[in-house]
Amino acid sequence: MLLERVYDEDLAQAGYLIGCQARGEAIVVDARRDVDEYLALAERHGMRITHVTETHIHADYLSGTRELAEATGARIHVSGEGGKDWQYGFAAERLYDGDTIEIGNVTVRAVHTPGHTPEHLSFLITDGAFSDDPGYLLSGDFVFAGDVGRPDLLDEAAGEVDTRFEGARLLFAGLRDVLLALPDHVQIHPGHGAGSACGKALGALPSTTVGYERLNAWWAPYLRENDERGFVEELLGGQPDAHAYFARMKRQNKEGPRILGRSTPLPELSTEEVGASLDAEEIVFVDTRPHTEVHRGTVAGALHIPGPDKAATFGAWAYDPETESRPLVLLAPDQDTAHRFRDHLMRVGIDEVAGYTTGLTGLPETVPSVITAEELEGFESALVLDVRNKGEHASGHIPGSRQLSAGRVLWHRDTLPEGRIVSYCQSGLRSSVAAAALRRAGHDVVELEGGYPAWLLNR
Repeated sequence: MLLERVYDEDLAQAGYLIGCQARGEAIVVDARRDVDEYLALAERHGMRITHVTETHIHADYLSGTRELAEATGARIHVSGEGGKDWQYGFAAERLYDGDTIEIGNVTVRAVHTPGHTPEHLSFLITDGAFSDDPGYLLSGDFVFAGDVGRPDLLDEAAGEVDTRFEGARLLFAGLRDVLLALPDHVQIHPGHGAGSACGKALGALPSTTVGYERLNAWWAPYLRENDERGFVEELLGGQPDAHAYFARMKRQNKEGPRILGRSTPLPELSTEEVGASLDAEEIVFVDTRPHTEVHRGTVAGALHIPGPDKAATFGAWAYDPETESRPLVLLAPDQDTAHRFRDHLMRVGIDEVAGYTTGLTGLPETVPSVITAEELEGFESALVLDVRNKGEHASGHIPGSRQLSAGRVLWHRDTLPEGRIVSYCQSGLRSSVAAAALRRAGHDVVELEGGYPAWLLNR
């Protein structure tokens, strides 16, 4: 049996290719939307992808299940669990608790593990050439290394009401009745790693075991004492902010993401072409440089999406394809870099990229407003806005500042005052992304240079 992890550092998301080497067939679980890496991986191992599936309706990225099936002719399998409100809206074979998929000598068994979402499945993997018993669990957002999937995203992102408490109780039951019923040696391969907003204490290790989590996870003492109430309180406390784009991901993944097909090369555009398109309000320009360079001068009305390594995360904070129809033009040193940007952006459903340009010469320039920590005292503003997460704000903040994380500001503009806003984060990066998006939407924003640490030093 072959088990390969395909990890996206940008969104801290893991997908898996599992194959039978004797048969030369494979299944992919939780694919992202730019599918070339899965195709290359299968080709490298001499395998054909015959099945694709996913653990649940994802909130943090756009699923590549349909995209990969279109590219390979593979059969699609999705959860049929969760009740009528949690059924996928596209054609696929439904999986229920106990159903199996046979890939040569490999058996993939679906296990209903609700809590993070009502329809969530985990997959027990048996390498039939080696054992009659399962040795691996693809746990999706059920169990992570050191944590479990948060049950409050439906409340935070999908607009459900008070589902978090029932979800937390279902997670407790799943840990007790499913996970801890497995032998200690079973390897757990989760759907996310450290940095994901799908939990609050995710470890960076790519895998763990049932036995290790049984002994060491924060939730283990609650299970040993059968303390459901304590578990629920601990789980729901201190969860990070859910990014606003999660609601769009939920809707699109449930309905079925648009199939893009093979990508075409992005054209290099001259600054004259870009300038004319900007004048005609036909495009949105994206400055991709570090915020320290952007602060020395950028294109008027540009978004700031640094990358490409975090372009999916920052892009989803700054650009909403449900309200913005103009395509993006990227600042990139070459076509390969522009293509990497596009791949990251399509992971969060930002599909309209018209091309790239390599410089700014001749484009309408502006210098973002920035103040130092020394200048902040006595500076007149309608609001000091902390765009860090709730936990960071709670640990210390500029007195009088209001917290609204950078991944939510664009969707909560109606709560912002009309006057000047001073924004800050920890390093200046998140503040720069949020400030550019707000300026483009018409707000007067000044950024605090050096962020919260600079203010602390100036106290």
